[in-house]
Order: sequence, then structure tokens, then C-alpha cells
Amino acid sequence: LCALMMAMGTAAGGWRIIRTMGMKMVKIKPYQGFVAETSAAGVIIGASFLGMPISTTYVITSAIMGVGMSKKITAIKWSVVGNILTAWILTIPMSALIGGLFVWILKGIL
Repeated sequence: LCALMMAMGTAAGGWRIIRTMGMKMVKIKPYQGFVAETSAAGVIIGASFLGMPISTTYVITSAIMGVGMSKKITAIKWSVVGNILTAWILTIPMSALIGGLFVWILKGIL
């Protein structure tokens, strides 16, 4: 069920995420995307080998920013990065709040 929901989310909003990461935050070329993906994969594999829990989303976003900064620091649209960081900061408390709300509702129903 989790994999199905993830696939549906990717199908529904995947292009928006790709556009934001590869065009709005910083304009990258295909070879730069390859470098970002390869370096992110190395970090994820290394963290997995060490048993460290990491967010793949954070890793790939950071790798794309690194590729962008290799051009020059002004190549990054920092307002977009700020929006992404704000969303990340709000994700955990909002998920906890919504999860708690559903448990409260289900306890009342069951």
C-alpha cells in the first residue's frame, strides 16, 4: 500500500518536483544531473552501509545545489531553496499533527 501511494504521488506530482529541482532552483544540463544523481547515490550507499538513516530527498537536493554552486553561487535561486527548507521544517510537525488527528478520529470510531 505504501509503495502504491508513493507511485501515485510520483505520477501526480513528479514533473513538478523535477522542474523545481532541475530548472527553478538551478538550471542544470543532463551531464550535471548525472553527476548529482551519481554523487547522491554514493552518499546514500555509504550511509546505508554505515546504518545511518538519511533522507534521499535531502541528499539529492543538496547534490543538485552543489552542482549549481560549481558554476557560481549566484546560479542558485535562493528564494526557491528557502521555500524547500520551509517545507522540510514543516513536514515533521505537520505529519505528527495529522497522524495524531487520524488516531484520535479512529479511536472515536472504533
